[in-house]
Amino acid sequence: MASTPLKPNLDSLRITAEKRKSNSSAKRWIWAAVAVLIVGVAAVAASAYLSRKSEVEVVTARKPTGGPEGVLNASGYITPRRRATIAAKITGRVTGVFFDEGTRVGQGQLLATLDDSDARRGLEAAQADRDSAKAAIADYQVQLRNAEIELHRAEELEKSGVQPQQALDNARMAADSLRAKISLAQQQVIAAEARIREQQQAVDNCRINAPFAGIAVSKDAQIGEMVSPISAGGGFTRTGIATLVDLHSNEIEVDVSEAYIAKVSPNQPVNAVLDAYPDWVIPAKVRTVIPTADRQKATVKVRISFTERDHVQLYDPALDSRILPDMGVKVTFLETHSSNKEEPRPVAIIPQSAVRSDNRSKYVFVVRDDVLERRAVSVGSTHGSDVDIVGGLQPDTMIVVRGPDSLRDGQSIQIRK
Repeated sequence: MASTPLKPNLDSLRITAEKRKSNSSAKRWIWAAVAVLIVGVAAVAASAYLSRKSEVEVVTARKPTGGPEGVLNASGYITPRRRATIAAKITGRVTGVFFDEGTRVGQGQLLATLDDSDARRGLEAAQADRDSAKAAIADYQVQLRNAEIELHRAEELEKSGVQPQQALDNARMAADSLRAKISLAQQQVIAAEARIREQQQAVDNCRINAPFAGIAVSKDAQIGEMVSPISAGGGFTRTGIATLVDLHSNEIEVDVSEAYIAKVSPNQPVNAVLDAYPDWVIPAKVRTVIPTADRQKATVKVRISFTERDHVQLYDPALDSRILPDMGVKVTFLETHSSNKEEPRPVAIIPQSAVRSDNRSKYVFVVRDDVLERRAVSVGSTHGSDVDIVGGLQPDTMIVVRGPDSLRDGQSIQIRK
């Protein structure tokens, strides 16, 4: 019996109209959910972006100094007008040193001593010569008194005719000879006293004293070393004992470019600031402008002295331990008179970067409780990176110095630390 071939049943794969409608509806719901999800994420992101606070940098408006303005800046060093290397007047060996670096010494104070044994031997010899001459004078004076008695006796005998004239002449010669010897001995005493003073000076030269009051900044010799007022050339002989500085004579020395020296004049007020103490402003004035230029550096040397203000000495270089010779210092030469008396006085000083402008005016953003407030200002003169504000802003006001260009009035901000 023949078998009948199987036929595939394709009816089970046929999509009916009802199934087609159901699948289409499910896809629409899926795409709608995805669209809603995307819109929600975008809304959240937009809300977070809009609520984000802009970061800004702020500064505080400074109060003007009220004094004259600076016309020129320069830098230099503290230099004492009285600075000396103390040396011996003679060549000798050091036997004592009585100071250290940083020791304050008074005028005439003993700094060091040299070996004075040879000078003292010479002094003792001169004193012996003087004493010998004085003893000879005493002997001659005794002989002279006896000779005068003999002369008087010879004169009386000659008058009476008992003694010849020759005996009188001999007695007179003996008295005159003794007087001459006494005069010679007296001159020998004077010469001996001169030699004593010379030898005493040699002894005193072995004592090195401070010529003025000050502070020793270097100790150049030790006990046992040889010192000499001139260089020995061999390198084993010192030429100095100490370097002494008079702190009362401290002043400032600066080099000013010859292109700007016309802005400097004697007695011109100056503000000085030490590099080591940038917050300490020391009042000073120009003492002198050295009348010569350095052709190598094209500069002119200016010396500046410290001053007193309002009869109160603000700086005593001898007592203030912060000031040391050769310290670096920056100075500002101040104007002696206002170049424009009609120019309004500034009320505050701020950085130029804080000032913004539009087509109508200049303004700044003031920060109050982390909220911006737009404030119109009137701008005056500029000084380097700063600018004078002559209206619209008071000192100690917090303002934005750096931030996005999109800042607006009333915006909340975050201050950058």
